[in-house]
Amino acid sequence: MTTAQETAGGDAQPWGEVTPDAARRLLVAAVEAFAERGYHATTTRDIAGRAGMSPAALYIHYKTKEELLHRISRIGHEKAVQILRTAARGEGGAAERLAGAVSSFVRWHAGGRTTARVVQYELESLGPDARSEILALRRQVDAEVRGIIEDGVASGEFDVPDVHGTTLAVLSLCIDVARWFNVDGPQTPDEVGALYADLVLRMVGAARRRAAR
Repeated sequence: MTTAQETAGGDAQPWGEVTPDAARRLLVAAVEAFAERGYHATTTRDIAGRAGMSPAALYIHYKTKEELLHRISRIGHEKAVQILRTAARGEGGAAERLAGAVSSFVRWHAGGRTTARVVQYELESLGPDARSEILALRRQVDAEVRGIIEDGVASGEFDVPDVHGTTLAVLSLCIDVARWFNVDGPQTPDEVGALYADLVLRMVGAARRRAAR
């Protein structure tokens, strides 16, 4: 897997929405630098150097360092919404859809852990307007997971006394994978996704409900 693919979660055409090629190279370099050093410790010279370009060339495509972070964060959050929305609108009952959502979301955080760390943990580095836009996308992420859990409670598949708190716990579990996952570790992104899907179904009481039936 190339660095560009890893930062985009293993997509066959990583960052295909970013054009031209120079802008894409700069974005990939920014992801690497922000993940390694943090947003505030990274300079535009660092980013340009990683991309094999001059600092002046960076400003042709991005006016500021924050614009780079904003674009990375927006693309990452839009991908997160897409992943969860696809699972939420899939076939099957709430348990199958929740398992699919969790396994897919975890795989994205593991396979694209470099991007995910920047997307999930650099929100406070954005200015008010950009942060407001990303928070709106985060609310969509929350709504997709919460909707599946609410469906499961309504159908009797889940035993969840606090839907809001459970939604927060599920998302926190998934997101934290980006912090600890190691590509050289004993588990693949698929295996971690399957493990977390099983853990979340236990969390919402799906296994107990099935056993009772």
